[in-house]
Amino acid sequence: MAKKAGLTQSGTNIQEVKQQNAQSAGQGQFGTEFASETNAAEVKKFNQQAEAKKSQNSSK
Repeated sequence: MAKKAGLTQSGTNIQEVKQQNAQSAGQGQFGTEFASETNAAEVKKFNQQAEAKKSQNSSK
């Protein structure tokens, strides 16, 4: 299969992706929005509970 310039193996347009990334970089789309809403202590608590349930289920 012949490779087209500016496209990845799966057919993604590299320039288009770079342009979209540049546009979204100035908007702070996701990175800061979710980081400010995440409670690290609460996430750790949920992770511990999930691990405890997992180990209980595996020992049955």
